[in-house]
Amino acid sequence: MARTFHVLIEQDDDGGFVGKVAELPGCLTQGDTLNELMDNIKEAIELYLEVQAEEKAGISKEQIKFVGVQEVQV
Repeated sequence: MARTFHVLIEQDDDGGFVGKVAELPGCLTQGDTLNELMDNIKEAIELYLEVQAEEKAGISKEQIKFVGVQEVQV
């Protein structure tokens, strides 16, 4: 069964991209292009979930719920 995750994407100073999965603390990766980043983030999610299953400490949908992104000016 496919699950949906939200990826927060930032661009670094060198023009590469960093992606962080909102629902999976510590799950992040990078790529030189957005396509490479998305390939890498899918692999990172799969590995994260595999480790969680092995440790029997799975992440339930109720634990962390992505709400959204807000822009704030100060």
